[in-house]
Order: sequence, then C-alpha cells, then structure tokens
Amino acid sequence: MTQTTTDGRLRDLEAEAFRTGRTLAQHSQDLGDIKAQQRTAFSNIDSLADAIGAPGDRSLTQRLDSIEGELGDVKRDLGDVKRLLRALARTQGIDPEAE
Repeated sequence: MTQTTTDGRLRDLEAEAFRTGRTLAQHSQDLGDIKAQQRTAFSNIDSLADAIGAPGDRSLTQRLDSIEGELGDVKRDLGDVKRLLRALARTQGIDPEAE
C-alpha cells in the first residue's frame, strides 16, 4: 500500500468518524429534547390530577361536576361584581355602557 492510498483511507476514516460522531450528537440532543417534553407533559398531567383531586376520593365525574359547580359560583360572583361596578359608575355620573 502506498503512502497516498494510506493517507486517503485515513482521511476517509476520519471523515466517516466525524459524520458518525455528529449523527450521534444529534441523536443525543434529540433524545434530550424528547425527555424534556415528556417531563413537561407528565408534570402537566400531575398538576391536572392534583387540581381534580386525589384518586379514590371521588369518581372523576363527581370531581368534574364539583369543578363545574365552582365555576358556576365564580360566574355568579363576577356577575354580582359587574352589577356593583355599574351601580358605582352611575352614582359618579359615568355611563357604564359608553365606550
């Protein structure tokens, strides 16, 4: 084997090793990104489960009904606040319907 052939083969091997290393680095980065996305997704699921309640306490339907009821209460309270603010505006001579 001549020196030129050996040098060419070494360059080819180095180039292949570089491409392989770059591919492995990209795969490693992609795997890290996927793991981060999974952690975020599982964290969101855990947060939702905590908001709904502890398993075994009540059925999912009961928990969702409870949340729905609480939302209804909040909507009623907001309606009361809105009426109060309109009344206060009128007492100060402000038309609450004017933009």
